[in-house]
Amino acid sequence: MKRYAPTLVLLLISSAAMAQGPDAAKTNGAAAAAVSTIPAAPPITTNSTPLDLARAALAAQGGDKFKHLKSMMLIGSADLFGPNSTQSIPGKFAIVTAGEKMRIDVDASPIFNYKQIFDGQRSYSSIPGAEMPPPTKFGLPVLAKFDQPGYTVSALPDKKKLRGFRIVDSEGNTTDFFVDPATARVMQYLIPYNGYTFGTENSKFKEVDGVLIPLNFTQRLEMPQGAFFAEYKVKDVKLNQPIGDDVFMIQ
Repeated sequence: MKRYAPTLVLLLISSAAMAQGPDAAKTNGAAAAAVSTIPAAPPITTNSTPLDLARAALAAQGGDKFKHLKSMMLIGSADLFGPNSTQSIPGKFAIVTAGEKMRIDVDASPIFNYKQIFDGQRSYSSIPGAEMPPPTKFGLPVLAKFDQPGYTVSALPDKKKLRGFRIVDSEGNTTDFFVDPATARVMQYLIPYNGYTFGTENSKFKEVDGVLIPLNFTQRLEMPQGAFFAEYKVKDVKLNQPIGDDVFMIQ
């Protein structure tokens, strides 16, 4: 099988993925199945505990298939908004994860380019002072670990119609999750990090090989200049493909 090269720009300009439009996310080269194969999550009630919410959210994400993902690659378009700006900068992005490693590339040339790499131990940001939280220690990956030793799950106040819970690891890394009680899907998660709060809000999903993938999502990115917003639309999804270690090399 093909091993992906470290130059993600080649992935970002994949014309086959971009030509299909926002509703045509592909899966390993084939169209995603329309019929869900993810078993229904345990029902969420007014009496559901924080652990119940975490279990339901994990089940909705794909359960064991999500927990045992070897790699994931998301490629698509991005609209970037600067502080207090309503005018977006169009670009492309690629997000690649493999185990504890992750890489994010955002290309909005010639105005903006951003790269973040986490090689499993160290983090690199192409923009000094714009370091984001280590991706494998926060967010959705934490759902796959909440029942492991060292993780605690606690209650949060509901956020409008969404039910909330918090997962904290042994190092104090914290992610606040908010799920739709009707589907148990994670609609929003917040990450406090280095005095800032990073937020992700999911608005559209698609099941890919038994795993729930956010297709449309918005992120709030804190930088020294202020808060930036990025709207992502996934056009291509690849799961469990071989990813070379050189993709995550910090030079």
